[in-house]
Amino acid sequence: MKIGILTIGNELINGRIADTNSSFIAREMNLRGWPVEIMMSVGDDFDTIKTRLHYLLTFTDAVICTGGLGPTADDITTAAVAKAFGLPLLMNDAVLTDLKEKFARYHLRWTDNNAKQAMFPQGAQVIANPVGSAAGFALPVKNKLVFVIPGVPSETRRMLPEGVLPVLHRYFPQAVAHTTKQTIKTFGLSEAAVDERLADIHFGALGVSVGFYPVFPENHVVLIASDPDAAQAQKNLQKAVDEVSARLGDCIFSYGESGLEEMIGASLAEKKLTLSVAESCTGGLIANRLTDISGSSVYFERGLVTYSNESKIQLLGVPSDIIEKHGAVSKETARRMAEGVRKLAGTDLGLSSTGIAGPTGGSPEKPVGTVYVALADTNRTICRHFAFRWDRIRNKQVSTEAALMMLHQYLQGKTQHDE
Repeated sequence: MKIGILTIGNELINGRIADTNSSFIAREMNLRGWPVEIMMSVGDDFDTIKTRLHYLLTFTDAVICTGGLGPTADDITTAAVAKAFGLPLLMNDAVLTDLKEKFARYHLRWTDNNAKQAMFPQGAQVIANPVGSAAGFALPVKNKLVFVIPGVPSETRRMLPEGVLPVLHRYFPQAVAHTTKQTIKTFGLSEAAVDERLADIHFGALGVSVGFYPVFPENHVVLIASDPDAAQAQKNLQKAVDEVSARLGDCIFSYGESGLEEMIGASLAEKKLTLSVAESCTGGLIANRLTDISGSSVYFERGLVTYSNESKIQLLGVPSDIIEKHGAVSKETARRMAEGVRKLAGTDLGLSSTGIAGPTGGSPEKPVGTVYVALADTNRTICRHFAFRWDRIRNKQVSTEAALMMLHQYLQGKTQHDE
């Protein structure tokens, strides 16, 4: 079964908002072994929607459309789809009643133009919207299907799995295969380096497809196996995971959708360890990511942004002569920062960052992108030196990632040395 995607809205083609729905829908379709043949975006225009919809249907078995289902005059998608296939629009009384009840429940003022959201092409099957006002619909057209759902990303993400996929399974049961996937998240290798390390794996022979997805500063490898037999699909996937793991090794920090901060939080909680952080060049990003996790107060005691030399001296107890001799951006200062915040907070671990984010502040000895990250426990302090090459914002992001990766590897019991 081949899928087409049509996203609709003037705001898409004039660049006011990014089209995130197409990428989401494409990922979900490919995870089920249904290739996306073509994706297009069009404005709110009757003739354009009609011609592009017919064009997409020549290549595909089903087209998924998003956008243009609101109550205003420029929301014309439903009417355009009906016109494209010569169908009348009919009022759905059940949807209208439900819509009015939603307005009353949330104390919203009802206006007559909202009733257009209860109009559907003749023969359409309504797709409920659990998080918004506009319902979607599925329309059978000559042994093919046209889906129309709202363009609000949060609504698309609910209605695709809950409303669209069940209809696709029902109409095209022969296309349903058992599909399983694994996301392998890495840090420390470029996308090209990841590809090079995996170049000798014959994924096709394993019955697995592979995708490389850079999510700065990480690189994700997504493996997808599809087979009529569920057990065989899982077996094929595991073989591929084993091959990838053998080649990427310590650069892998997660199997699945969990991020570094989630992995770290789970490890700290399990080991009953507490953590404090002292940041300079990362400006609080390390603490921000760690506290994005619900329940982080169990293990995260405090975070300090000690940006100036004075704050490093006064709050963390970094000796002034260390800074004078070696500089604020140095292995010696980073180590004292980690030790100082751990002592100040009374935590099991102290983590620190200091560096030159740029674009100013660099020197021949310490160019922009020079970063030191240190981690102190009750017995020792380790420090690593990094040399990054990005702009200021990305240097801060990748420094944060490097600090979290260092902490993650420590918590996994992997041997750490000064570098």
